[in-house]
Amino acid sequence: MTTPALLPLSGRRIPPLNLGPPSFPHHRATLRLSEKFILLLILSAFITLCFGAFFFLPDSSKHKRFDLGLEDVLIPHVDAGKGAKNPGVFLIHGPDEHRHREEEERLRNKIRADHEKALEEAKEKLKKSREEIRAEIQTEKNKVVQEMKTKEKKPLPAVPIPNLIGTHGGDPEDNDLREKREKIKEMMKHAWDNYRIYGWGHNELRPIARKGHSTNIFGSSQMGATIVDALDTLYIMGLHDEFRDGQKWIENNLDFSVNSEVSVFEVNIRFIGGLLAAYYLSGEEIFKIKAVQLAEKLLPAFNTPTGIPWAMVNLKSGVGRNWGWASAGSSILAEFGTLHMEFVHLSYLTGNPIYYKKVMHIRKLLQKMDRPNGLYPNYLNPRTGRWGQYHTSVGGLGDSFYEYLLKAWLMSDKTDHEARKMYDDAIEAIEKHLIRKSRGGLTFIGEWKNGHLEKKMGHLACFAGGMFVLGADGSRMDQAGHYLELGAEIARTCHESYDRTALKLGPESFKFDGAVEAVAVRQAEKYYILRPEVIETYWYLWRFTHDPRYREWGWEAALAIEKYCRVTGGFSGVKDVYSSTPTHDDVQQSFFLAETLKRMEFLCPRSTPACPAWENCHADGAGRTWEQP
Repeated sequence: MTTPALLPLSGRRIPPLNLGPPSFPHHRATLRLSEKFILLLILSAFITLCFGAFFFLPDSSKHKRFDLGLEDVLIPHVDAGKGAKNPGVFLIHGPDEHRHREEEERLRNKIRADHEKALEEAKEKLKKSREEIRAEIQTEKNKVVQEMKTKEKKPLPAVPIPNLIGTHGGDPEDNDLREKREKIKEMMKHAWDNYRIYGWGHNELRPIARKGHSTNIFGSSQMGATIVDALDTLYIMGLHDEFRDGQKWIENNLDFSVNSEVSVFEVNIRFIGGLLAAYYLSGEEIFKIKAVQLAEKLLPAFNTPTGIPWAMVNLKSGVGRNWGWASAGSSILAEFGTLHMEFVHLSYLTGNPIYYKKVMHIRKLLQKMDRPNGLYPNYLNPRTGRWGQYHTSVGGLGDSFYEYLLKAWLMSDKTDHEARKMYDDAIEAIEKHLIRKSRGGLTFIGEWKNGHLEKKMGHLACFAGGMFVLGADGSRMDQAGHYLELGAEIARTCHESYDRTALKLGPESFKFDGAVEAVAVRQAEKYYILRPEVIETYWYLWRFTHDPRYREWGWEAALAIEKYCRVTGGFSGVKDVYSSTPTHDDVQQSFFLAETLKRMEFLCPRSTPACPAWENCHADGAGRTWEQP
């Protein structure tokens, strides 16, 4: 509560003083800094003196207004009540008058002491030079900074670690599988070792130029995205020396208090997801601590009128914004819809419900909104809470939103029925409006744009084959068989998109128009950037059906990557998969180590699978396999 004004505003006006002619040859229009400081100290002392003087005045009805305005806060007033000698009389101190009088006296003494202390401090300040005052201010600033750092290092509450997934098996019994797994491990070593030599600490690697690389999704800082992203793959493959190198870099160099604007979605799945996966696998506390520190830096992105987060946030200032190309300043479904798994785990690990509440608020808002044809548009304005352009896809801009709905249900031990219902409703609308069969018999997932189906499927949408299989168990009306078949059909289509190229690697997107099926038409869609989605679907299909063709298809992709994407300094994407002499894009994506190579390794498992209790293990948006909390 603020102190009541002692005088009305009109009574605070000070008439101008006539000081006569100036005593200096040159009149100054303003006061020096030291003069302003002295006047401020005198004014503060005067106000403190006036405030304290009220406590030394005798009690009187003239001051009752002030008593009721301030003393109610400090010393409660009590009504005499019906049993008193003078009912209806207002007692200033209540029945225990002596005790309250003592408390009031102590309060007055404290005010007097504070007043005298303020005067003494003012006298001491006047004796010091400007440089000494500045030095004291800087000392106080340094003290505050140190206290904030100490607060950040405060240990998180201890929680029991779930049964670690880890790598508990030996080599595969089959010699062919053992050789293939060792080859995948060697590819991981080649990618990691060259990053270690040429790009250490940078976000990604340019393997031909042999130097570090970054994109705007990571901002302008060197945050070691490849290190954090690859940790769980290193651990699962048994590359523990490399894992420890990454851990040391994170302990000594990973700093989120940088003036850098990052993608909330990308740093969530790559950094928070990577750190939490490394924590669950190794039990090392530093990974949990760093994950929480980063999550706190992302929270300001949710400060929008609707609670739908901005796409980008500055880690230092907390200022957020959306991509300039997004429809009408909208946030993107696949970005704000791909936070749930990591944020739920953060609340579980810290005991702080704020992360869970943020993502559940997003879900509640989406449930209330009307959806055209039952479909979720890819764009939602965080200011107005209205959909942007009516564009729906299961590929880019939409993909992992649906994946996270299903996995939220699985991660909850199938108790999050709300998430399962949202997933089932969405998949039914997608089947009705987006999934079609081409003239050649290939099942594909198109894109809905303003009431029109575009017969184009993106590489990113190829993950859906695995998603349909993963969601088969628990589907409505006992449709498990239907979704297993649908997943297999999507896998076949995506394999065809690989098989119909010169390099046996799939394009970024492919058409189904007339005679053209599963082939990219535009030059801008013919590139391959080491993406994992097709191999991920092969893995899910093999795990659920044990049909050997999916292992064979995965190995075909591995050989193609080894032949056409491997360079002396690592692995690079290619610009045209239809050219037998491809040009490299000179970027080794962090997700190549985090997802693509990991999925290949999973297709050649040890005698004891990396995730023995399969029904309790679920991969996040960066392909990481966790247990339910």
